[in-house]
Amino acid sequence: MTFRDKTAIVGVGYTPFSKNSGVSTLTLAADAILAALADAGLTVADVDGIATHRVGDSTPPWVVAPALGIPEVTWYLDQFGGGSVSHSVVGQAAMAVAAGVAETVVVYRAINARSEFRMGGTGRGAAPIFDSQYQAPYGYFAPPQQFAMYARAHMNAYGTTHEQLGSVAVAQRAHAVKNPRALKRDPITLDDYLASRWIAEPFRLLDCCLETDGACAIVITSAERARDLPHRPVLVSGAAWAGGDSFFSGVPTDFTVTEAARLAPRLYSMAGVGPSDIDVAEIYDCFTYSVIVQLEDYGFCAKGEGGALAASGEALPFNTHGGFLSEGYVHGVNHVAEAVAQLRGTAGDRQVDGADVALSTAQPGYVLAGTSALILRGE
Repeated sequence: MTFRDKTAIVGVGYTPFSKNSGVSTLTLAADAILAALADAGLTVADVDGIATHRVGDSTPPWVVAPALGIPEVTWYLDQFGGGSVSHSVVGQAAMAVAAGVAETVVVYRAINARSEFRMGGTGRGAAPIFDSQYQAPYGYFAPPQQFAMYARAHMNAYGTTHEQLGSVAVAQRAHAVKNPRALKRDPITLDDYLASRWIAEPFRLLDCCLETDGACAIVITSAERARDLPHRPVLVSGAAWAGGDSFFSGVPTDFTVTEAARLAPRLYSMAGVGPSDIDVAEIYDCFTYSVIVQLEDYGFCAKGEGGALAASGEALPFNTHGGFLSEGYVHGVNHVAEAVAQLRGTAGDRQVDGADVALSTAQPGYVLAGTSALILRGE
């Protein structure tokens, strides 16, 4: 069953982003959900579905729902996984609404990723992932270490440069300057980027996303019901997720091609569009390199040309909120929320003129052998 344009995102909510929220992930989740419902013109009484993703670092739906006083949950999703599954959670919520399993679903991600459970492993044990056994004994476990090797493979194969990586960070910071939510709003130059300290070569500090405490939530309901709510409906035109070979224990030999390259044709086909139809893209930017490789794998340029495209300034508008590099890292859902703002036309000074179709993507499949993405359309 295709569910193209049968569901819509009707509400978006955030908590403040910070380095130390001072509250639990339950409080963060509740605050973001209530804000999203208020934005949608709805209340907890309207909610009958709830979904999230987490890696042992957040509060599950079956705790959040009673805390909010949601009267009855007919569908929920508590998906294990990090950024790779961030958009599949939204897609599965849309599928549940389209199938009639739930009428109104809230999707949230709440995380104290700076003050509590840092992605590099500080304050927590290794995540229960099969491939961890091949990494942890060698001290090869922090995300900058992992992605640095893939970035280096791309540099070796195609001549991708430090300056091209830096162009992503500079462009996204320019967007963040216009975003009052962003943690980093001071402009940066390419010289600032090149002067930032090394983290894991070829990554400098400004290649790496922020570690952030915060939460973001969205509300999904039927397209028909959405037309009676306050905002322009943002239709879910395409939602796809895919899994395949692991780069740690599988058989891939070309580390410059991600799972997104397999997913993209199916996603575009489902939505009935192609790369040239996308007006704005919110591309998962755990590191600058992940933007470059996804510009290629989602078809905006040929393989090996992503760095040059990003540096040219001629790429389509991407990560218009500043992305994880400058706004804050909420593990995927804030990308979806920014796409909604762009399609509503409510993004203020960072608004992309004529934005009607948006692509929002998850981590492209390097650490977890899978990825997910959405194509959204303003009605």
